[in-house]
Amino acid sequence: MKPPRVYAIDGVVPVVDPSAYVHPSAVLIGDVIVGPGCYVGPCASLRGDFGRLILMAGVNVQDTCVIHSFPDHDTVINENGHIGHGAVLHCCTIGRNALVGMNAVVMDNAVVGENAFVAACSFVKAGMQVPPATLVAGTPAKVVRPLTEQEMAWKVQGTGIYQNLTRRCLATMVETDALAAVETDRKRIVMPDIVPLSEQKQRS
Repeated sequence: MKPPRVYAIDGVVPVVDPSAYVHPSAVLIGDVIVGPGCYVGPCASLRGDFGRLILMAGVNVQDTCVIHSFPDHDTVINENGHIGHGAVLHCCTIGRNALVGMNAVVMDNAVVGENAFVAACSFVKAGMQVPPATLVAGTPAKVVRPLTEQEMAWKVQGTGIYQNLTRRCLATMVETDALAAVETDRKRIVMPDIVPLSEQKQRS
């Protein structure tokens, strides 16, 4: 697979570890560092044209996420961070193994603690310190409760699925032409057994 196309600015070139996968439609500009085993999804925008953006090992940044920072500041996603579809991170720190839900916003100088969850569509205001292993939700986000062992285990499994997706993309994703009709006995994507957390809770 060809290396991702990235954009230098002021002579600063993004860095992408060879074991990471960056979708061709994602945009990486300037001072962006993508670590080993990371996944950066379609139409994600990582603009390192002001401050530095760092994705540590095993991070996934899903489709249409936006990441930016202020000059002389870093936005950091620590190891195994999980950033859901459409989230916005600005000049903040996401702790190891933390999850930021779909369409959530994390603002300047906020810190999301290790193993914490930011619920979908939440707004983490500037400077908020999200305690480790807690769920925060709302606009503005507030601590709801400690996370359960089941929830934290589900997150680890989900992040593992994205780390496997990185390997699948590097091995098999190619640009191609669409078919004109659905094939007889069309195959399905075969995935490990992971279900939405709400379904998992109903089963237990």
